[in-house]
Amino acid sequence: MTLLALGINHRTATVEVREQVAFTPTQLESALDELRGLPEVREAAVLSTCNRTELYCVTGASGEQAILDWLGRFHGLRVEDLSRCAYHYLDDDAARHLMRVAVGLDSMVLGEPQILGQLKDAYQSARQAKGLGGELERLFQHTFAVAKQVRTETGIGRNPVSVAYAAVSLASRIFDDFSRSRALLIGAGETIELVARHLHEAGVRQLTVANRTRERAERLAGALGGQAITLDEIPAALERSDIVISSTAAPLPILGKGMVERALKKRRHRPIFMVDIAVPRDIEPEVGELGDVFLYTVDDLQEVIEENRRHRQVAADQAESLIEHGVGAWQHERRIRSGGELIRDYRARAEALRDLSEQQALAGLARGEDPETVVRRLAHQLTNRLLHRPTVALREAASAERHDLLDAATALLLDGSSDKTP
Repeated sequence: MTLLALGINHRTATVEVREQVAFTPTQLESALDELRGLPEVREAAVLSTCNRTELYCVTGASGEQAILDWLGRFHGLRVEDLSRCAYHYLDDDAARHLMRVAVGLDSMVLGEPQILGQLKDAYQSARQAKGLGGELERLFQHTFAVAKQVRTETGIGRNPVSVAYAAVSLASRIFDDFSRSRALLIGAGETIELVARHLHEAGVRQLTVANRTRERAERLAGALGGQAITLDEIPAALERSDIVISSTAAPLPILGKGMVERALKKRRHRPIFMVDIAVPRDIEPEVGELGDVFLYTVDDLQEVIEENRRHRQVAADQAESLIEHGVGAWQHERRIRSGGELIRDYRARAEALRDLSEQQALAGLARGEDPETVVRRLAHQLTNRLLHRPTVALREAASAERHDLLDAATALLLDGSSDKTP
């Protein structure tokens, strides 16, 4: 079986493609069931964020194509289109990729801390769906340990920078005085919570949080002295908002061009700064066509993010070194486990042959056969049974000139001495 990581991210696919491949929370359970149900897949986990959708699987030799075909079917996409923006990693490279993702080295914002929490959520979802076996379970646990070490021993997690921070940083370049700005935040998840904190720290005191359920919005808004509303109340709030930042898991846009156009008329065309962090998008792309709207998506935050990336590069180099050490430790443990499994299988086979010979010997004694004859036959049968398969394999290796196998057999089966005693 092979460890496979297959997916797309912000480097290989546009936001339009990423939102088509993303799994919503309501889709995730059925997706894991279907993926785990493929004949080629033994274990499976799904990581889906605004910047990436990745499948981690333990699979057979033909599993990669089967998984890619399934991904296309699930989302109603052509496999050829997916193939052009998909990447895959196998075994050690897959483990390395997962560790790099966990510490934020593969993120749009280098070292951003949110991805580790999202990865832990993906791990828990896979566990609940019974998608994890020993291989992925150990890999995820090892990855979390490496991520903790990187956060502790390098500066990559200091002064956390995220897409949320980049959005607020971009807004600060447009508004001279944040204290007079009014912000409307749509959603109440971790990303919007980070946005709210960054805005509050930057001086924004007039915050409105809109969410499908008022209770969740109240928990976030109340902590920062803001106001909580439901999604139905957005049109009225939009008329009073200078900054709009949205990040929900809604399958369809929340803000349409008509709604924003009506709000602008009520605002006497005072401009609105908007950032759509969601995938799929919360704000219709046509909103950006309005003259008094400055609309940005996650892809538009790249300039701000690149600036932050330069500041974190030294810590990232240290993190890469720790990850290589982590991959090496995982490889070592995997080899030990593989050797242990081989030893268990080999001993089980030998013990089965021993039990068979023992039963035949006891049956001979029960029939009154001569004990010495029984013992000699037992020794002869057991020796032949234990040596039969290795002997056949050695002959085939010699015939094929497989000197590597012959050398390994010499090291494993013979001690190299002339001593014939046991």
